[in-house]
Amino acid sequence: MRVACVGYREWALNIYENLAKSTEHVFLIFRNKSHFNLSVLHDFKPDIILFYGWSWMVPSDLLDKYTCLMLHPSPLPRYRGGSPLQNQIIAGETGSMVSLFVMTNEMDAGDIVAQKYLDLTGSLNDIFSRIEVLGYDMTRHLFENGFDRIPQDHSNATFCRRRTPADSEITLEELVTKPSQYLYDKIRMLADPYPNAYIRTSDGKRLMITSAYIQELE
Repeated sequence: MRVACVGYREWALNIYENLAKSTEHVFLIFRNKSHFNLSVLHDFKPDIILFYGWSWMVPSDLLDKYTCLMLHPSPLPRYRGGSPLQNQIIAGETGSMVSLFVMTNEMDAGDIVAQKYLDLTGSLNDIFSRIEVLGYDMTRHLFENGFDRIPQDHSNATFCRRRTPADSEITLEELVTKPSQYLYDKIRMLADPYPNAYIRTSDGKRLMITSAYIQELE
């Protein structure tokens, strides 16, 4: 099988590299947006295309011509859209799913081909590591065994918007009204490579907060 892989996030590229090393399939890997070339892709004649952790629209003719799979870290059909990890964590979710689905022209709405539980506790790096392991195992299983397509129940769909750097501010209102767990979750979900959490100071600067822990008082 000829497998084209498109991505830019470290965990996604690690999945691709491990698949290429551990299977007998032929791989073409695009490692960032500027590297992605439609002419090269068509010349490769892929049997399947993986868009794991991809953040841009994919041309409709590509979706029509090839089987394209996306990895989305949410229990689809819930939490369709941008920044799914951040939106789930800030909503207080402690568990999620890694979902693999067939891409269509409607965002995150295609048939699901695999789902596995994802623990959302710990650091963002811990969560990325779990996604990497699950994504590799699930994809290799599909390569070896094929897959069934399960339509999503669109009536249960929920949507989230992509967060912006301005959303990383911890406001005075949040400091006064939100519990420690909320603030801790907001800080840990915005670790690198995302726009870190920050507070505005009286001298017009931003104090960046990259890590935190909760201390119980006696």
